[in-house]
Amino acid sequence: MRIGAMVPLAYGDTEPGRAPSFAETLAFGRTAEAVGLDSIWVFDHLIFREADQPDEGLNEAWTTLSALAPVVPRVELGILVMCSSFRNAGLLAKMAGTLDEISEGRLILGLGCGWHEPEYEAFGFPFDHRVGRFEEDLEVTTRLLRGETVTFDGKWSYFKAAALLPPPNRQPPILVASKGERMLDLTATWADAWNTAWFGGVDDVLRQRVAALDGACARVGRDPSAIRRTVGIRVREPGAPADDGKSTDADTAGLAEIFDEHAALGFADAVIWSLSKTPAALERIGEARRIHLGRSAATPASARA
Repeated sequence: MRIGAMVPLAYGDTEPGRAPSFAETLAFGRTAEAVGLDSIWVFDHLIFREADQPDEGLNEAWTTLSALAPVVPRVELGILVMCSSFRNAGLLAKMAGTLDEISEGRLILGLGCGWHEPEYEAFGFPFDHRVGRFEEDLEVTTRLLRGETVTFDGKWSYFKAAALLPPPNRQPPILVASKGERMLDLTATWADAWNTAWFGGVDDVLRQRVAALDGACARVGRDPSAIRRTVGIRVREPGAPADDGKSTDADTAGLAEIFDEHAALGFADAVIWSLSKTPAALERIGEARRIHLGRSAATPASARA
């Protein structure tokens, strides 16, 4: 199983009350690469606004990933996930083709329909019919990146003979984060990869989500093995108190065992949201990856099936 990490972007990721500088994000990305991780990931929001709390924010996801591409040269570059509401589907496809070329074929284009209503209101985006709008955006983005010329007259969007020129060198894998039946059916229809998050170890909820994806593949006639499965794992420091979300404080050996469990469930990638954004945290994740891969290499494929 490949192991990646979310880079620091938001208030509190490196220091309370502020967003990290690009230099801090870059240092984290370079360290992730140096300790052997397989991917780095950004996330896409405009503002975090909760009642009775100060507003918080983060640096813009796509700009950050584009800046990281030439200076963190080995790992895959993922987005978990771009909110389709914030960018025209054709423009997003154009951006993705260009970034994939800049990064020499390392982009994973994660897409989702968004959820945080205050940022929609703050920046003037419609919050209604998010899944319906996402359905149109996902089809258009996917078809453009496949090299099609797209004419599309939908309920919320319109394209006339849209095409990506120059054409993309390849179609970057499109990942959809989903758990509801309608979104899972869209994943099974259009996506190359799927994400579900956030978890610590494997539990019944995660098993149910895997089964739900298999059910969506059966409904739309898709081979379930054709979809790259990725899981978000939330990691806190060993001994740190539990928070209000699912997370693990496993030590290095325990984290490697968690990787083993997720791989056995069929996941090809784990994306780590480390609550600590320190070199030591990355070293622990990197060492757990090495232990996990060492065990995987020593186990015959027939025994892992």
